[in-house]
Amino acid sequence: MLKETKDGLVLNIKISPNASKNEIVKSVDGVKLKITAQPIDGKANKAVIEYLSKNFKIPKTSFEIIRGETSKEKTVLIKCFDNEKLQKLKDFFTN
Repeated sequence: MLKETKDGLVLNIKISPNASKNEIVKSVDGVKLKITAQPIDGKANKAVIEYLSKNFKIPKTSFEIIRGETSKEKTVLIKCFDNEKLQKLKDFFTN
């Protein structure tokens, strides 16, 4: 789900496009991100980055989809070096 690397935090999430609202759903299986955007022309990928950025108050430029550009299973690299924001991310995804 969330792993620390030398480049930043790596987050594995499952995307559910065309949802009625944007939200993060945590379950036993992992983290699911519901996005209202359609998976057309990268709109859902852009919405994923925008939502995570807004939710955790980390600049959009700190997020990069490193795997799963055209898949519902995505791996996102978060390059943030603000310890307070990183701790908030870790707390959210590990609890």
